[in-house]
Amino acid sequence: MIMSDKAKELPDDQADAVNPDAPVQDESPAAAAPTEPMAAALTPPQVDELKAKAAKADEHWDRLLRQAADFDNFKKRVARERQDAAKYANMALIEKLIPVLDNFDMAFAAANTTQDPAVKALKEGIAMVINQFKAILTEAGLEEIDASNKPFDPNWHEAVAQQERADVAEGIVIQQLRRGYTLRDRLIRPASVIVAKKPAA
Repeated sequence: MIMSDKAKELPDDQADAVNPDAPVQDESPAAAAPTEPMAAALTPPQVDELKAKAAKADEHWDRLLRQAADFDNFKKRVARERQDAAKYANMALIEKLIPVLDNFDMAFAAANTTQDPAVKALKEGIAMVINQFKAILTEAGLEEIDASNKPFDPNWHEAVAQQERADVAEGIVIQQLRRGYTLRDRLIRPASVIVAKKPAA
């Protein structure tokens, strides 16, 4: 190997420093620093603390889900109540008008008991008022309960008496004393009826 004159003049240890064929040493801090040890494993107290925090997080999540479900049920209930309020808004007024309709029916029945020609015009006028009145109430959702010759139903009928009848099955309504009414499937007044029962032996 041919060396330059300057390299010949240097001592051997310094000559190696300028030797282009000498291996290059990496003097960066990263290369000089020792390799860092891996993170130490978690201690048992740390593991217990993490488990406790995870359990607490699960508890909060379950509570959040329950609150969300409760709020959803609340919104549905409010919407349903709002619909019912609109559906039955006239219920109180109709309940007050039903006795008026009863009085018209009684007036019409009284007019039918006489054959006096002078009463004929009055009877026709009462019939017209009744029909108009019923049409208005029907449009508002009022429906009459037809109980005659029907099996007695305590959900819609009110039995005021029983009558022994051999020609009618027991539990059948044989007479309706007062009409019953519903408003959009909600009972306003049950029909007052007389129910058949078996004759005594």
